[in-house]
Amino acid sequence: MQIRHWIEAFRLRTLPLALSCIILGGFLAEAYGNFDFTIFLFCCLTTVSLQILSNLANDYGDSVHGADSDTRQGPQRMVQAGHITKTQIKVALVIIGAIAWVSGMVLIALSGVGGTSYYVFLILGLLAIAAATFYTLGKRPYGYAGFGDLSVFLFFGWVGVLGTYYLMSGEIDWSLLWPASACSFFAVAVLNLNNIRDIQSDREVGKNSIPVR
Repeated sequence: MQIRHWIEAFRLRTLPLALSCIILGGFLAEAYGNFDFTIFLFCCLTTVSLQILSNLANDYGDSVHGADSDTRQGPQRMVQAGHITKTQIKVALVIIGAIAWVSGMVLIALSGVGGTSYYVFLILGLLAIAAATFYTLGKRPYGYAGFGDLSVFLFFGWVGVLGTYYLMSGEIDWSLLWPASACSFFAVAVLNLNNIRDIQSDREVGKNSIPVR
């Protein structure tokens, strides 16, 4: 096992897409005079951790379910290729998940949100970790049922943009759903491009993504 294999498993090229909603939320907060650099940094750290968690879970989950095989057209996956063992990636999932959770809790504390908002963000944090993990993991991964697009739409746009803006400003401006939705649609488009590439291999193992359906 080499460091480069872990870097490949992290799929660093996916990180700018994950960060785009945070950057947009930050720009909108700045436009309204509410930008906070420290909160922005922890938003980025939390989001990067969640994206890496999702990438590792996807590497492991698709290998277990058979979606990653020698016939797959996309980039080689590390567990399927034998470069990272299942035990090693399970440990990595726990570590990255813990980093995402701690970073999220620090973020909530820094923002100073309280009352109902505190519990809303707490629940959103748990849902984000669950969404990142169980897209392809578990006995009934939701990505195999075709619900990946909905999850990406919600978390890569609405939650990311509006959540970042709220943590900095302490308020919600519902008109920002428009730019947040634009961010969501771009993220869903990227997911569909990947799933279109994998139509044949996904169909063979019962991964019913939207393109397969």
